Amino acid sequence: MKSIYNKFCKAEEILAGFLLASITVLVFASAMARTAGYPMNWAMDVSMLFFGWEVFLGGDIAIRSRKLVNVDMFVVKLPGIVQKLLGLIFAFIILIFLFVLVRYGIPLCLETTKRLFQTLPISYAWCTLAVPLCSIFMIISQVIQIIEDIKKPAQKWGRN
Repeated sequence: MKSIYNKFCKAEEILAGFLLASITVLVFASAMARTAGYPMNWAMDVSMLFFGWEVFLGGDIAIRSRKLVNVDMFVVKLPGIVQKLLGLIFAFIILIFLFVLVRYGIPLCLETTKRLFQTLPISYAWCTLAVPLCSIFMIISQVIQIIEDIKKPAQKWGRN
């Protein structure tokens, strides 16, 4: 099971890299084409679709690699047991937020099935599907982090 998860994580990172590179190329090419008098209107819609997925896939990668933005200048001065307790509290708050994203992301996805992109003949639901689906990925990553954090002794917590 762990090797399947590791392969999924690697594929997710490759996809996120591809999406970021594609967005960069599309926006640049679109700007150059517009300057030359040949606008590529579809490029903005494709970039928006890719960006929606990039944001949420990147969120899962950030959770998994413990690279979420945080301000810990006060927390690191606290004893290890307090750092561990606060870390677990914050992790559970993130987990609750992710469940809210799934809860409201599914109806959002269903509501946008008939809406089309302005220049593409595809449903906008393909973009909004990133919210609940990637939130489920983030929930899995967050639960794994919580389990690891619970097992980790308080003495090894933080940078003390």
